[in-house]
Amino acid sequence: MTDQLRPIPTIMRAAVARTLGQPLVIEDVPVPTPGPGEILIEVIACGICHSDLHAVDGDWGTPPMMPLIPGHEVAGRVAAMGDGVTDLQPGQLVGVPWMFWSCGTCEWCLAGMETICPSTESTGFSKAGGYAEYLVAPAAFVATLPESVDPIAIAPVLCAGVTTYRGLKRTGLRPGQWLAVLGVGGLGHIAVQYATAMGLRVVALDVDDEKLALATSLGAERVVNSRAADPVAAVRDQLGGTHGSLVTAAAPIAFEQAVGLLRPGGTAVYIGLPGHARDTINTSISRLVESEITVRGSNVGTRLDLQEAVDFAVRGRVAATVRQVTLDDVNDVFADMRSGRIVGRVVLTPR
Repeated sequence: MTDQLRPIPTIMRAAVARTLGQPLVIEDVPVPTPGPGEILIEVIACGICHSDLHAVDGDWGTPPMMPLIPGHEVAGRVAAMGDGVTDLQPGQLVGVPWMFWSCGTCEWCLAGMETICPSTESTGFSKAGGYAEYLVAPAAFVATLPESVDPIAIAPVLCAGVTTYRGLKRTGLRPGQWLAVLGVGGLGHIAVQYATAMGLRVVALDVDDEKLALATSLGAERVVNSRAADPVAAVRDQLGGTHGSLVTAAAPIAFEQAVGLLRPGGTAVYIGLPGHARDTINTSISRLVESEITVRGSNVGTRLDLQEAVDFAVRGRVAATVRQVTLDDVNDVFADMRSGRIVGRVVLTPR
């Protein structure tokens, strides 16, 4: 595998956010050096997630590190290893997700909930990410990828995949039950595939007919254009409601609709994140109580979730719809993302 690596340079190209809300700047920056327990990864591909846009726009209240190299859906090869790394080797294909690191010793980590560790670090937010030729990551937190996978195709699974997979697990649904997927974007079109692979029946909701057509092609049995019809009324009329709902959209109305869609005893899981200024919803407390409705949040995925999610993709059960661009195109992609013009997922390559 080592013959697939190029000599490590001292300088690399990266897309850097220096001012929140402003375009990224393509710059030459130093190649980072891995510390103890860390690896240096030569980036092959990095998915562009809506969370990257939220980060560089400062939408979440808590600002990211600045200057920031975004990107947290990274597939690449181990280029160098810091002291103490023994279970990886140069040239090995690995993936880097949003969860850069967690402490491993707090009550949440010990309970298998490392995604909500109070000390967690995030790739492309509190740590430099993959919009670059190289990045550093803790060896214990990367996913190992087989040589059989296409790095460009697998990159979105490292965030959109693991995030929706964990969200589906948190619905508690059983095969044969109905799930509503609200939003058929980068996360939603992958959620449809995980859900059908897990034996669930899917109704997909979006405001874009092209995205709904994609959902149908990926296994959704029913689709509803939420702009053309009241989705809650339509789903209740057709199905009597759903057993669960998964919100991958960012519009606050989708979070309210996710509760309205449910049958008694149903569970709504929130994944998508609106901007900080729109971070509230209205819902009926009486309905939550009387119908024993559950509303749960789901935050990315653990290391176990990551490897399980990757396994679905390796076995051909899940595949992102991908458009490939280079690092120089990143600001154009962000413009398309702001306008809702992206179908599937965009993946950038450094060169």
